[in-house]
Amino acid sequence: MCATCGCGHSHSPEVVTLEQKVLAKNDHLAAHNREWLTARGIRAVNLMSSPGSGKTTLLERTIRAIHARPVAVIEGDQETRLDAERIRATGSPVVQINTGAGCHLDAAMLRDALDRLAPADGCLLFVENVGNLVCPALFDLGEDVKVVIVSVTEGVDKPLKYPHMFAAADLVVVNKLDLLPYVDFDLDICRAHVASVNPHAEVVAVSATRGDNVDSWLDWLGD
Repeated sequence: MCATCGCGHSHSPEVVTLEQKVLAKNDHLAAHNREWLTARGIRAVNLMSSPGSGKTTLLERTIRAIHARPVAVIEGDQETRLDAERIRATGSPVVQINTGAGCHLDAAMLRDALDRLAPADGCLLFVENVGNLVCPALFDLGEDVKVVIVSVTEGVDKPLKYPHMFAAADLVVVNKLDLLPYVDFDLDICRAHVASVNPHAEVVAVSATRGDNVDSWLDWLGD
C-alpha cells in the first residue's frame, strides 16, 4: 500500500508502519469529528463512488426534496468547483475541498471544512467524497453512515472488484435505473454480489435523473 492513502503499491515494513501511523492519526481526528457532530445533532453521510455514478445529481434531487431538516454539503474533488456550484444553486450551504493529487478526503480535511461551513445544529450533512472506489473506504471521517453509489452503466461486478468499499457501506445505491433497458445489468445479481461481501448493507435502486424510487432513498435517510 502507498504511504499516503493505502492504495496498494508497496508492502515493505517501513511503508506499512507509516501507513499504520497515518491511519491511526486519521482515526483519532475522526473520533473528534464524530464527537463534535454528535454534540450538535448533525447526521453526517459520506457519499462514495467512482466518477460518473451520479452522486451530485442524486444530491441535488435529495436536497430539493428534504424539508424536515436543514441540509449542508461538503464537496470533495481533485480540482474545480463545478459540483459545489451545482449544490449552491439548490440553496444549500456548501464548502468545496480540492485535494489536488489526493484521491480521497480524510478526517483533517473534514475538520477544516466544518470550521469553514459552520453547519447548523441538527442538520443533515452530506460529504461528497472524491470519485474513487478504493482509498475513501480506508479513511474514517467521523461520519455516521457510509453510502456507496454505483450506476447500472458500471456493470454488476463492482462489489466483487472493490470489496473493501462495499464491505464498509451501510447502504448501496444503484443509480441510473432509467438506463437499465439499454445496458447489460442484472439488479438481482448486483444485490447478491453486495450481500456476498457485506450481508448487512441495504441496497436501494433509483434514477436520480428521472426520480424513480428516490422516496426509498429519502426514507432511508429519515426525511
